[in-house]
Amino acid sequence: MARGGFPGGMGGGNFNNLMKQAQKMQRDMEKAQEELEALEIEATAGGGAVKVTVTGQKEVKNITIAQEVVDPDDVEMLQDLVLAAINEAMKKAQEAYDEKMGKISGGLGGMF
Repeated sequence: MARGGFPGGMGGGNFNNLMKQAQKMQRDMEKAQEELEALEIEATAGGGAVKVTVTGQKEVKNITIAQEVVDPDDVEMLQDLVLAAINEAMKKAQEAYDEKMGKISGGLGGMF
């Protein structure tokens, strides 16, 4: 019968190292989350007519619309520009998130 209650001879030292690694990863992830929250990402549409700013946590912080694209007779175009800018900003935010979290989780195969 194995001592320590760990099957296959997994000793307490290995378990302690694993716990330390898990705690470090948790701290690193918390730090990355804070950095992502502070990160501001901009995207534009219509040659800069619409600008959207989001955080690394994918929260829309600001939308700026140039006055010359506000046409009451063509609301659809403005809606399309806003949608395009938001989608591009969200894509960039997701890329930033994936990059930051990928550095932490490394080769864990998407566990986190």
